[in-house]
Amino acid sequence: MLNKKPEELTLVEQLLETLTLIPHDDDVFVGQSHDYVGTRIFGGQVLAQALISASHTVDNDRPCHSLHGYFLRGGDAFRPVFYQVEKMRDGKSLSARRVTARQYDDNQKPQIIFSMMASFGRYEDGLDYQETMPNYPNHEQLLNEQQLKDQFVGKIPPALQARYMRKRHVEIKPVAPRDPIHPAPMPPKQANWLRIVELGKQSIQIQQALLAFSSDFYLVGTGFMSHGVSYMTKGLQAASIDHSMHFHRPFDLNDWLLYDMWSDTTSNAKGLNHGQFWQNGKLIATTQQEGLMRLNQTL
Repeated sequence: MLNKKPEELTLVEQLLETLTLIPHDDDVFVGQSHDYVGTRIFGGQVLAQALISASHTVDNDRPCHSLHGYFLRGGDAFRPVFYQVEKMRDGKSLSARRVTARQYDDNQKPQIIFSMMASFGRYEDGLDYQETMPNYPNHEQLLNEQQLKDQFVGKIPPALQARYMRKRHVEIKPVAPRDPIHPAPMPPKQANWLRIVELGKQSIQIQQALLAFSSDFYLVGTGFMSHGVSYMTKGLQAASIDHSMHFHRPFDLNDWLLYDMWSDTTSNAKGLNHGQFWQNGKLIATTQQEGLMRLNQTL
């Protein structure tokens, strides 16, 4: 995509390069990984690449309106991901696609890491209703994650400080920041403002893929809140199990969106989490995710 070394790319260039898939075979696209969260592939990256791969097989005037995906194995960030798209149906109004994401081990044995169904359709005029956008402090009143990290870095173990202080590719402003080391139990509801700085003009397909990418931040952690745990809690095993998303209206990630999240139940070492994206008073997209949240207190 760009004639730069990986370390020379800006944060937004890294995001766009992540979404630049290479055609490999009939309806098969290859994606490379960036170190967003470590040696395992960030779930939001897989969501975004799977959605882009499916979008490549659909007419441009049919954006995605819903997707339902399952994370089956942790992906290896040092190996390419092969996204195979199956054209399930192209009707007058809707197009359906199934995407299977595979990686190959040293013996070239395929491992399915993710599976997704997605549906695409044109925007249409018709009946229109939504609830009122929730009332939270405006983003202008809040600190972003990087500013908050400066306040908490002294509490982070020295071995983790360098990774903790890395800049996020999406600018996020939590409405009510939590202490990452000693989080207090509280009702499982949180909200963030977010945007992607200097994204520039992009297609609706790129915008949707990047919103899917962004939707994986904080969502699974909403279920932790009532239990007073965080990703830094000793003995916590956490991972996304599935992720669904419905796109309702156009939006622009250059400008601030509100991501309102809540969890209504945790049981059987899993938490069910919900979210809504809002922009300029309009409900943009809805998310739902079940996450593993197993706490081994003997460690």
